[in-house]
Amino acid sequence: MKKKPSVYVWMLLPAVILFFSFHTLPVLQGIFYSFTNFRGYGVWEFVGLDNYIRIFNDRNALNAYGFTFQFAIVSTILVNIISLVIALGLNAKIKFHKTLRGIYFMPNILSILIVGFIFNYIFSIFIPEIAENTGLTGLTTSILGSPDHAWIAIVIVAVWQAAAFNTILYLAGLATIPQDLYEASALDGASKWQEFWKITFPLIAPFFTINMVLAMKNFLMVFDHIVALTGGGPGRATQSISLLIYQDGFAGGQFAYQSANAVIYFVVIVTISVFQIRILQKREVQL
Repeated sequence: MKKKPSVYVWMLLPAVILFFSFHTLPVLQGIFYSFTNFRGYGVWEFVGLDNYIRIFNDRNALNAYGFTFQFAIVSTILVNIISLVIALGLNAKIKFHKTLRGIYFMPNILSILIVGFIFNYIFSIFIPEIAENTGLTGLTTSILGSPDHAWIAIVIVAVWQAAAFNTILYLAGLATIPQDLYEASALDGASKWQEFWKITFPLIAPFFTINMVLAMKNFLMVFDHIVALTGGGPGRATQSISLLIYQDGFAGGQFAYQSANAVIYFVVIVTISVFQIRILQKREVQL
């Protein structure tokens, strides 16, 4: 019995070393460099909290935060509404429901970059050509070229792909609800709408919490969709925080400055996630 713990330690040690080397160590290095003026190369010196203070006066950073929050909030709301509706439909007694579940899950297994490039072609060439041939002048110009509307295209692609995973979680939640509750409500004369608000939604509240937190976190970290669709343009109109950190940190010689931005970004995501969990868990019902 005394030898067993050592065996477990040796089994766990390679994973711990890999995790520390490729995750924890880079994070600690980023935090360290955030207090310097390191450009990614050359000499550097400590500047204290100067990088953190400058971020709050940086127009590009503030615009990126504003765009990211706008995108994340809209996408989180839409993806949960759409995925819940799809899950309710797939959970009903319909033909080929198992096949349809597989079909609806397919977007989740596709590469985000590949999906983004495909939709880039659709928005840039396919839709404008159809609009020109049909006389729809309002769609002859690509939406990706509009500073005011390009973010809508990103929302469409992100929600389309993310809805698959959220739908699976909602289906798992719906499967935990006993059918006896619906039979009893039917005997009491409850309508489908009343069943949803009084039985279904309260009992899938834990899954709603999970979906809201994961969706918000993933959308706040949006990167690949923007790279494939707009590259952050036109100008910086669709530049997310992740993309700003990547572009200016690695290509713009602002490694330390964007490391400080990444630290703030991490704190913001954790704070929002904890706030969501605290608020949404109050609505959960234990059966």
